[in-house]
Amino acid sequence: MTDCGVSFVEAVVLGLLQGLTEFLPISSSGHLRVAPALFGWDDPGTAFTAVVQLGTMAAVLIYFRADLWRIARAWVTALWTPSMRRDQDVRLGWYLIVATIPISVLGLAFADQIETGVRDVRLVAVMLIGFGLVMGIADRVGSRSKTIDEVSTRDGVAIGFAQALALVPGVSRSGATISAGLFLGYKRADAARFSFLLSVPAVVLSGLFQLRGITEGDGPGITATVVATVVAFVAGYASIAWLLRWLTSHTLTVFVVYRVVLGVAAAGAGCRRGHRRHLAAALSGSKVTKIHNPGFRGGRAIILRL
Repeated sequence: MTDCGVSFVEAVVLGLLQGLTEFLPISSSGHLRVAPALFGWDDPGTAFTAVVQLGTMAAVLIYFRADLWRIARAWVTALWTPSMRRDQDVRLGWYLIVATIPISVLGLAFADQIETGVRDVRLVAVMLIGFGLVMGIADRVGSRSKTIDEVSTRDGVAIGFAQALALVPGVSRSGATISAGLFLGYKRADAARFSFLLSVPAVVLSGLFQLRGITEGDGPGITATVVATVVAFVAGYASIAWLLRWLTSHTLTVFVVYRVVLGVAAAGAGCRRGHRRHLAAALSGSKVTKIHNPGFRGGRAIILRL
């Protein structure tokens, strides 16, 4: 075991799920909520989820280090060089900042609800299926004619609000932003590339904000979190490289089908857990009565809970 009931195997599995699903449009937070339900594990909580995301953020920082450095350098230089303010990298830097505002504001405003109510497995199941279908529609109706160099303020704001939907587990941050990009007419690979770049400020801020709570209360603890974060980094780097290659010549259909299947499985698991909780609550508040039944061998007593 590691800390607070989270075993080494659980930490590895959850880290692997985080790394593989953070950038694939199938919801990392949804998987980190559904997997414990399917395996009978405790929910690791939003603090664990957010901090483990730092592993995948390290992966995206390293993978896109050249792009991020070029954008950051151009943006900073333009602050005192007006002639550069129309440069595409400068504008892209501003679009990434603008697109991060909705999820930052809403994440702080609804922090308590995100921690508790929206983590219900049945809600996750609905989001997996519902936004899977939305993603399929976006993939079918999008013109796929624009590149990342054509991002505008309007597009940045729209994709930013789409990213904010990922505060609900099961939506998928990459799924929502890629779908928004497709609806706006971007090519699949370009929508994914902007989605990956946009993930850096939002998820790093979220992880740092939640870092303060990982050692408090009954959370998984530091050891489990470190193990899961390292595994998430390795798996995340691999998933970025794979998805960018995949989207150059394939549709999103495989992810849509996967989300629907997982959503159905999650709904079943959520209903079973809900039924067990209601039954346990009913039994814990019931009265116990013993009835002697001579008709049974040895005059066994029948236990009735009323």
